Amino acid sequence: MLIDRPRTWPLTVLLAASIAAGVAIGVLLPSAGEALGAAVDPLVLLLVAAIVFALRFDGVAGLRGAPRTVLAAVGVNFLVVPVVALLLSRVVPDEALRLGVLVYCLAPCTDWFLGFIRLAGGDTRAGAALIPVQMGLQLALYSFWLALFAGEQAGIGLGDALGTMLTWFALPAGAALLGRALLRIAAPRVVRDRVIAGADAAAPFVIAALIVCLFAANVGVILEDARAFGWVLLVVFLFFLAIFAIGEGVTRGLRLEGPAATTVVMTTSARNAPMMIGLTAVALPDQPAVVAAIAIGMLVEFPHLTALTALLRRRARRRSDAGSPPGDRAPAERSRV
Repeated sequence: MLIDRPRTWPLTVLLAASIAAGVAIGVLLPSAGEALGAAVDPLVLLLVAAIVFALRFDGVAGLRGAPRTVLAAVGVNFLVVPVVALLLSRVVPDEALRLGVLVYCLAPCTDWFLGFIRLAGGDTRAGAALIPVQMGLQLALYSFWLALFAGEQAGIGLGDALGTMLTWFALPAGAALLGRALLRIAAPRVVRDRVIAGADAAAPFVIAALIVCLFAANVGVILEDARAFGWVLLVVFLFFLAIFAIGEGVTRGLRLEGPAATTVVMTTSARNAPMMIGLTAVALPDQPAVVAAIAIGMLVEFPHLTALTALLRRRARRRSDAGSPPGDRAPAERSRV
């Protein structure tokens, strides 16, 4: 998404309010909750289309400009994160919630993390280059992860998961890309930017509507063991602490400094919950607790990213005060430009 100024606290409040509204409707007006459940599928299609329509495709050149930064971020996100997520999720007592935590943690962000990178003083060119790479990898791996971790529980195999993903991602994504191409042909750049920004701004509200419908339709299942959701919050919190420490260690080991290090740390901290909510809602329609766990994870993520941004900005300010030379890559990468 084209997010340059992430509004973290309003989004956190919006998500919390969506969960509360969904629970209230499901408890007080169960018939209305059932009716809202019928809106889940079209909202999923709309969400996927909005995300893909607003996706950045202009940063691929950054792959050549900062190779170590990109490789470090991809390595942590797709090699280290699965191990950490699998180990931490074992403490969640409920099987569905455990799966939700895994799905949430396994998918790196492909949209708002770029805004946080910019605010924290990172290398936005390398961040933009990571968007198509991380999107492609997580979509390619989603069916595999789902079959591996949920196959026995949900009665699905790799072929079933892949078919579901193709139906519920390929169709809206294809429509979004076609719309983007037509917009490029028919509209001037100023108009294109406004339309794309409008789709980007609408996505959080589509997420909120989807969360309301999911919780309203499935509140009975979710409230059966509300205490277990406390474990979700704890595990997600510990996950972010662990990944921050690992990201710091990786950047020091690779001697990435300044904006390059900031990019790696921020990229490995942000997760792609909106896309995972949409895909999981249709891949596992009889497992509402899985989707609920993903939504609850977002409540931890945004305060964490806000605090992390403040920490990295203070660090950059100290480097500046100490007279460190400016630059958007580590010394070894800077020499290639």
